[in-house]
Amino acid sequence: MPRRSRSRPASRPDEQSDSSDPLVDLLVIFAVVYVLQALTDAAGAMIGLFVLAPPLVDNPWTIVTSVYAHAGLDHLVSNSVALILFGWPVARATTRLRFHTFVLVTGSLAGVSQILITGALASTPFVGVAPTEGVLGASGAVFALLGYLLASNRLSSAFASVIDVSQWVTLGVFLVLAAIVTLATAQPGVALIAHFTGFLVGLLAGRAGALETRSRRSRSASTV
Repeated sequence: MPRRSRSRPASRPDEQSDSSDPLVDLLVIFAVVYVLQALTDAAGAMIGLFVLAPPLVDNPWTIVTSVYAHAGLDHLVSNSVALILFGWPVARATTRLRFHTFVLVTGSLAGVSQILITGALASTPFVGVAPTEGVLGASGAVFALLGYLLASNRLSSAFASVIDVSQWVTLGVFLVLAAIVTLATAQPGVALIAHFTGFLVGLLAGRAGALETRSRRSRSASTV
């Protein structure tokens, strides 16, 4: 009896997931930007190209470039290690484009929030917060990946399905958790508001399954 060959349907572009490629992309970008920082610093142009500083309208491109820039080799290495630890599981569950978009958007939001919020607090009497002169680094995006990882894993999803709480309660829990994680990483010179923002956005995105592909959603729905 002749055998019939079965061809597998081609995967849609948004359903393909390359777990390691986006991480390699980012590590290469980090290294290239770090070299460019050294070259432009010698020419006195590094700050205007890579450091996000107020007012934001002066050098708006730094909203993007600051996400991939770092203040030194130790900063670069620590963010790269954290990116691999927290980013690899997230990268496995999504597409290359979504992963890169998530890193860019969350990193940009974290940096902008650090500038705007500290600037607003500095102008408020009796607060005693100094405005941030400049911020750079992927820490906000890394914290967002950690938040996404914590909120989107199967254990968290199962727990949320068993305990039905309102969205306001969930938001309150996320705010407290983000504050705890942020304070646990507090050090001189660290952009705490950027860390808080990134982690909180990551938690919310993970709870919503923002990076899930169609194929992953269908597999989750069919699992009993």
